[in-house]
Amino acid sequence: MNAQSSTVPEFGADAPASAPAATAPTRPLYWSIRREFWESRSIFIAPLAVAALVLLALLVSAVRLPQGVRLLEALDPARRDAIIAGAFGMAAFPITITTFLVAVFYCLGALHNERRDRSILFWKSLPVSDLVTVVSKASIPLVIIPIVTVVIIIATRLIMLLMGTAVVAANGLSLAPLWDHPPLLQLSLVPLYGVAVQTLWYAPIYGWLMLVSGWARRAPFLWAVIPPLALCLFEKIAFHTSYLTSMLENRLTGSDAAAFVDGGPNAVIYKLAQLDPAKFVATPGLWIGLAIAAVLFAAAVWLRRYRDPV
Repeated sequence: MNAQSSTVPEFGADAPASAPAATAPTRPLYWSIRREFWESRSIFIAPLAVAALVLLALLVSAVRLPQGVRLLEALDPARRDAIIAGAFGMAAFPITITTFLVAVFYCLGALHNERRDRSILFWKSLPVSDLVTVVSKASIPLVIIPIVTVVIIIATRLIMLLMGTAVVAANGLSLAPLWDHPPLLQLSLVPLYGVAVQTLWYAPIYGWLMLVSGWARRAPFLWAVIPPLALCLFEKIAFHTSYLTSMLENRLTGSDAAAFVDGGPNAVIYKLAQLDPAKFVATPGLWIGLAIAAVLFAAAVWLRRYRDPV
């Protein structure tokens, strides 16, 4: 009896500690991205508000739609397709501009806000590395916002199509001018490709803004804008050249020319045949920009590790 009782641990004795459950390597990144999404509601509220405003404006102007459909019926198919595509493009343009501005201001505040309100001291106490934190913040303009943009654009175009169908059918007109043009596949793939192109093309801009966000003690917008403008002015005065200005202009507006057949500021993109991913992938500016973006994001990781709160 004594021998058996000696093998039983005494009451209150420390039990063997159980091994902690293994945590998936991607778990901190997943929750960091969710935290950024929760704290930045403007990511989807702003484009949704703009889309609602666009649809409201189209609803008000729907009284002129029957007359427009009658005019479209008299045009040749190519001209008619271009006009309808232009209408869909005009609806998508304010949404893309809004999401770009949301991405810009998000990057400017991504690392600066947590230093300003000193919440960085709390986040650094958690078992989340600076690399994971910066990657989660970079995923917002590079992954989350583009997905939100594509979904809202496609939904807006479909609602526009349904609204136009209802108005035209109510007036007893033919639905052919509306439904012969916009294959649903093109309505989905063209904005998906266009948003992906712009995101990759703007990657160095987002990297620069996030670097400034981690470095500036105050007014990150001014620190992000004034140095490039000052360098452009210095080059113009000192050397009478505008190479830097052309580079910045190309980075802001050159994605269409690099990714589409005959793409340009005024081009109407609505056909799959106008997409040219091979030319885009072969563009040196794409890879140079991505390399610069990688360096800038790496510098942002280093800054977050050593930069003090404001």
